[in-house]
Amino acid sequence: MALTKCLISFNDGAMDFSEEELAIVTQAGLAVAREATEAGVWVFSGGLTDHRGASVVAVDGTVGVGHPDDAGEHLGGFAVIDVASRDEALRWAAKIAAACHCAQEVRAFVPDPPR
Repeated sequence: MALTKCLISFNDGAMDFSEEELAIVTQAGLAVAREATEAGVWVFSGGLTDHRGASVVAVDGTVGVGHPDDAGEHLGGFAVIDVASRDEALRWAAKIAAACHCAQEVRAFVPDPPR
């Protein structure tokens, strides 16, 4: 069976909760991660630090601080899952969206070329 790795992600600032709300959302998110792990589809996940502190390496090797497009949307966190279909990815994204109280974007990774 061919599987598809998918990125389920949310924007920076989408999970701007009070300490109390964040604790509830964190537990709900962990419960979905456990469920996905038990289902054998969880690869890994992570939340990202503020994009304004990111290092940006230019093609000439110079290093800057902060994203060059501060007006745009930035990745805030993500999960990578390995599923059999887009529909299955969308079902997991719906569970994550409900747990995290924010919309999730779903995108499939381009398959690696044969080595």
